[in-house]
Amino acid sequence: MMKAEKYGKNGKWMIQYRYKDWTGKVCKSTKRGFNTKREAEEWLRNFLQIQKHDLDMKFSDFVSIYMEDMKGRLREHTMVNKQYIIADKLLPYFGQKPMNEITVADIRAWQNMLMEKGYSQTYLKTINNQLSAIFNFAVRYYELSSNPCRKAGSMGKAKAEEKQFWTKEEFQEFIDSLMDKRVSWMAFMVLFWTGIRIGELLALTWEDIDFDARTLTINKSYQRLKGKMWSQRPRRRKQTGRSAFRTSWWQTFRIIMTVFINRTVRIGFFRFPKAPLKRTW
Repeated sequence: MMKAEKYGKNGKWMIQYRYKDWTGKVCKSTKRGFNTKREAEEWLRNFLQIQKHDLDMKFSDFVSIYMEDMKGRLREHTMVNKQYIIADKLLPYFGQKPMNEITVADIRAWQNMLMEKGYSQTYLKTINNQLSAIFNFAVRYYELSSNPCRKAGSMGKAKAEEKQFWTKEEFQEFIDSLMDKRVSWMAFMVLFWTGIRIGELLALTWEDIDFDARTLTINKSYQRLKGKMWSQRPRRRKQTGRSAFRTSWWQTFRIIMTVFINRTVRIGFFRFPKAPLKRTW
């Protein structure tokens, strides 16, 4: 049963309807704020399809179900990355298509379009994995007959191409150019001689430094999400490590840290944006 009608003086529409919740109980509700009767009725059709888990629903509607399920299972930074890829790379192409009408040919055409954009092989693989994960979810929990991504094949590569590394002489030439920027000089020295990641460098705290043993404890990584700084610890307790320093420049490190770095800063005393560091490194 449904009934769409105008309400108030602003000419808006509302729709009254009944539906069964997940327990089978019949519920009555009202949704307001539609500009037209047709808009109200279309919203209700989509809502009822979602309630029935009917895969005639739009891909965008099914993504909402998928993201709600994933929300409590994934770390926040993982969810942010997933949301970005889905919104930017999947929804513009598949959003209005019914889930059960997306074909292998559709996916191949989408892959070809992305491969022409010059993305890295690993990024293409990541994008494809996000689409495949949504269809796997539909197969496993909503009785979709098969995952069309499997027949379409993948794109990209799981492993990045071999990276170019500085020689010791090349690094020395670069680091000499930073001699008048002591904190930047120290940041790159730590990166080069310990091999830690940029995010791990940016997450260092005073508690991670053992001046007597000449070691850094690496047990977290820096992330910036929604304009805020986050210190992310690894899921597994054993994913920590220590990097030792050579005596020859440990004293320089100690002086720079104690003289130029504010002792009251609890986290992130190397205050650099991550992106410029990546471009340089």
